[in-house]
Amino acid sequence: MRQSQESRPPSSSTAATALSPPPPLPADAALFLDVDGCLLPFAPRPDAVEVPPALVDRLVALQTALGGALALVSGRNLATLDRLFAPAAFAAAGLHGVERRRGGEVVQASQIPAALRQVRDAGHAVVDAFPGALLEDKGAAIGLHWRMVAPARATEAASALRAFAEHALTRLPGYQLQPGDQVIELRPRHADKGSAILEFLAEAPFAGRVPVFAGDDLTDDPGFHAVNSHGGISILVGDRPGSAAHFRLSDPAAVHAWLGVTPRPPETPR
Repeated sequence: MRQSQESRPPSSSTAATALSPPPPLPADAALFLDVDGCLLPFAPRPDAVEVPPALVDRLVALQTALGGALALVSGRNLATLDRLFAPAAFAAAGLHGVERRRGGEVVQASQIPAALRQVRDAGHAVVDAFPGALLEDKGAAIGLHWRMVAPARATEAASALRAFAEHALTRLPGYQLQPGDQVIELRPRHADKGSAILEFLAEAPFAGRVPVFAGDDLTDDPGFHAVNSHGGISILVGDRPGSAAHFRLSDPAAVHAWLGVTPRPPETPR
């Protein structure tokens, strides 16, 4: 799969805070949702996020109401998404579109080159030099995080991890660097979130519906472009400037409210 033509960097300089809230979710929507920073707040470590049961309940209800036209579109891999949202199972695109599943069938799987394993092993030594830094093994991709590095060394850590990733890229044909929020990622370059959404929109049950995509990060802009090209609803979560989105919600709590998530009542002690 090749990257969507809509994956060019956005040229808009519109301030994110000037964007209006999105309209209510259409009954005939094809709903695509980013996970980290959109459905879930960021956590100090990727494995420390918690998925509220009420969110899973609401996503399952929306999946049913939309005839199955709901998909998670994430930088995490499919196996991790399944663990996070268990026991529910959703159509999903993982690793920014490198992996994709619909109707319980994986239609695109990732391949792990031997050189990536060598890069991963070498990366641990770089990460270990900065307490709080983390190498996230995503299978066919790796993420180098410095979110939890002490402020006094955060700039040094960011420079070292970026330099390592740039050098490692020379050993990984077909890969690209993907910057994010206090993370740099090495991932296959043949797909992005926009291409994944476009492929879903060509298939049942997503075809013919109004595409809706919510996301927060630079990696979500190809998805916004794809949705906009189909007359859909693109929603930035947060206040990142220069986004291609047409609407905005302030944070994951606002996303939950827009989706209609109702917290479960507390359990009565026995």
